Amino acid sequence: MTVSKNTVNHTSKNGDNFQEPIQANKPEPFVSESGKPVLVFDGTLDLKRTIKILEAGKPVLIKAFYSDGLLLLRELQMHLKRKLDTTSFQDQRSFRSAYQKLSNLILIGIVDHKLAVKKAPSIGWLEKLYPENSDFLLPFPQIQGLNSAWQWYQNGITIPVLRNKVHPYYGTYFPTRFDHLILFDNWLKRYEGPKKSAIDVGVGSGILSLQMIKHGFQKVFATDNNPNSIIGLTESMADTKLSRKIELDYGSLFGKWEKQTELIVFNPPWLPETHSPDKNDEAIYYGQNLFSDFFSGAKQRLLPEGKLVIIFSNLARITKSTKEHPVEKELASGGRFQLEKCLKKTVKFASDKTKRDPEWRTTEEVELWVLTH
Repeated sequence: MTVSKNTVNHTSKNGDNFQEPIQANKPEPFVSESGKPVLVFDGTLDLKRTIKILEAGKPVLIKAFYSDGLLLLRELQMHLKRKLDTTSFQDQRSFRSAYQKLSNLILIGIVDHKLAVKKAPSIGWLEKLYPENSDFLLPFPQIQGLNSAWQWYQNGITIPVLRNKVHPYYGTYFPTRFDHLILFDNWLKRYEGPKKSAIDVGVGSGILSLQMIKHGFQKVFATDNNPNSIIGLTESMADTKLSRKIELDYGSLFGKWEKQTELIVFNPPWLPETHSPDKNDEAIYYGQNLFSDFFSGAKQRLLPEGKLVIIFSNLARITKSTKEHPVEKELASGGRFQLEKCLKKTVKFASDKTKRDPEWRTTEEVELWVLTH
């Protein structure tokens, strides 16, 4: 079904409910700048010369086969690996940044919501996200992302701690590793507090909220500052029982929720922001004020006997991204919370195919922090 407008529920200052349209995050169509003609790549153009053209900042259009784009991307990756060091975690981030910049100059045309090349996949997002624009250009890596996201959305993702698959909307974070979810599920099994309500800050694809409902919570108030998350969950829950148990709000941190609750759950990004992030990176990197704002808001909304659960990791420390641990910093100097317990679980060792550095990967742990007033 084509969606031309999405609405979410909001509450006005006088308490009236109303619906407000929100726009989904999506790749922006490419507009050629004056004086920068698009060079056509049909598989016959010399690859090395094409890469030099990309490095000069000039766009290249894939015109014949979808596989031509894949070929050019592979050659670009190999070129950058020969050129750049990728030994450390920081080097890998620099490599990804360079690759992202150049690869997004490789374009593909869309005509009537279909890719205008031969042997291309069918991607439903092109109609769903661009109902009023049937002919345009997109960077090839964005097409790859849309294609993968459509497969996940259509086929669903199996999550070990849930009974049913989740169907993540485009641009919505979902986990590819599950150690932290298992840690949270085990904690929920032992939780003996009241289960009238909870707040899930940064709901993403809804997994933590679904876990809490599974373990008997009557109501979960869930927020996210990513419109795609709210649009996707609103669509997937529709008129089911879940839509009455999980109430959504599009907003930062706690959004419109002001009432106190017995449980607040937060699975924040695990790495500090080092540059202005892409919209799709906001679930991965945290900004300078995120945790101080979160703890301040949580203090106001947690009932006197309530619990604050933060799901985190030692990833930033072992990759030397920062020496500072935001939860430890709050406990040491915030004066708002005290530690009840901290549970840790070693992350399963990655496969040989992983691109992560095994030297630090073997010491990675996920953490579940339980704080009280």
